[in-house]
Amino acid sequence: MQDYHGLTDFDLAKLLNKSDEFAFREIYIRYWDRLYVIARKRLRDAIEAEEVVQDIFCNLWRKRESFTLSKGFDHYFSVAVKFEVINRLAKKARHSIFEKEASSTFSETDFSTIESLNLQELKNQLQQSVSLLPEKCRIVFLLKYEKDYTQHQIAQELQISEKTVEAHLSKARKTLRGSFGSALTLLIGLL
Repeated sequence: MQDYHGLTDFDLAKLLNKSDEFAFREIYIRYWDRLYVIARKRLRDAIEAEEVVQDIFCNLWRKRESFTLSKGFDHYFSVAVKFEVINRLAKKARHSIFEKEASSTFSETDFSTIESLNLQELKNQLQQSVSLLPEKCRIVFLLKYEKDYTQHQIAQELQISEKTVEAHLSKARKTLRGSFGSALTLLIGLL
């Protein structure tokens, strides 16, 4: 068996491209603690910091075959943590804005059917409606609104064109708007 502990980041990256689980494990062992410390310091939340680190490693494994390392894992992971933290903080900010808009919208507008339901029921209905979308359409929609991917990132992840991503998003919104009407924009914030 190969001694993975003595390998350089670039050697590990080459093995990772070949789906070598032991190489991935070595990368994980080397960098998990460092990433966690950085994420926890920036987010001030231990559980969310763990989620950030796990998401980064999941993404690395998912992209392993096309992954290219240019400056070492220290650099790669510091950039990955930075962007993941920024995305999380942006999502929190959007969620906060959504809550304020939702409370003012639901108190000012006469949505007789929506008023009788609580937000959790609406969220469940939205998730059920999303689950009924065609598979590709559903995946694109969830990457956009649950994972906060850009259309470009979705196109790269699914290896489809940005126009196709746009078409799937349009179809999903049109379908869901049929069920939720003008409240759809507010409900997407619940994802």
